[in-house]
Amino acid sequence: MTSKEQLTKLFEKHIPLGAVSYCISLWERTPFFFKVQKPRSSKFGDFRYQRDRKIQTITINSDLNVFQFVLTYIHEVAHLRTFEKFGSTLAPHGMEWKNEFQKLMSPILIDSVFPKDILIPLRTHMLNPSASSARDLFLMKEMSKYDLKSDSKSDLIFLSDLLPGKEFLLTGRIFKKGETRRTRIVCEEVKSGRKYLVSRLAKVKPI
Repeated sequence: MTSKEQLTKLFEKHIPLGAVSYCISLWERTPFFFKVQKPRSSKFGDFRYQRDRKIQTITINSDLNVFQFVLTYIHEVAHLRTFEKFGSTLAPHGMEWKNEFQKLMSPILIDSVFPKDILIPLRTHMLNPSASSARDLFLMKEMSKYDLKSDSKSDLIFLSDLLPGKEFLLTGRIFKKGETRRTRIVCEEVKSGRKYLVSRLAKVKPI
């Protein structure tokens, strides 16, 4: 199982220092295997309850900034606690999980952990947390200010910030932005004419 020493080293690298002792205390109360994994495009972190295992596993993507990392960590620990309390028959992001997530986040919704530009939308988000913080446009835009920048990503913008009708590159293909439907945007692949629903928070390269 993950040791306290291993966990402390990982946390000191990946989360705000003001949250390290609290995050370790959550692990001490409900121990689990913890892994930092290579980035996954479909999710920030993962917890899957396995009934046949006494010790469960939580994984988090390695490329998250420290604020997104700690938020994702608490999100997944809330899943673990909810399943431990209520079993695996509940909806994954139902009221029981929301209540647990809110309770676990409450002690670190402070400016010694999060900067104010994140703290304000984060407090609003936590009034009714969704299955993924990536669905909260305002919160994700504030979070993204603290992402590690690289030359390959310096010219990327959120799809939501691109004007309708403009073309952009995504996964090596050229698309044209169309109408917005809630959290996704209808985009037409220029070459094939096929239309796709793309997250408004997708990072794209304008053409």
